Amino acid sequence: MAIDLTTTNILLGILAAVSLLEAAAVLGIFVAGALLFRRVMHVISGIEERQVAPAVTRVNAILDDVKGVTSTVKNEAERVDRVMQMAADFAGRCRTRDAVPHTPS
Repeated sequence: MAIDLTTTNILLGILAAVSLLEAAAVLGIFVAGALLFRRVMHVISGIEERQVAPAVTRVNAILDDVKGVTSTVKNEAERVDRVMQMAADFAGRCRTRDAVPHTPS
């Protein structure tokens, strides 16, 4: 009795062809993903150049202004503290000078 492998060979051929098609599909998906990634990165870099970079420049300018105002306020606060300390010292000296000594009765 002779074994006929024609059906098996046909099925194996179909499986091999499907495997090749699957490999080609996976390779195509990887290529498409790489192209999509490049396009998205190009769009993101364009957005960064047109929108993010000018915004960063404006924010840095605002922060520089805030820094200047903060240093001015700090200097003025220190100046007010010195004046208040001098006034308190002067008032203390006047109070001790004008104090009448208390004599026991």
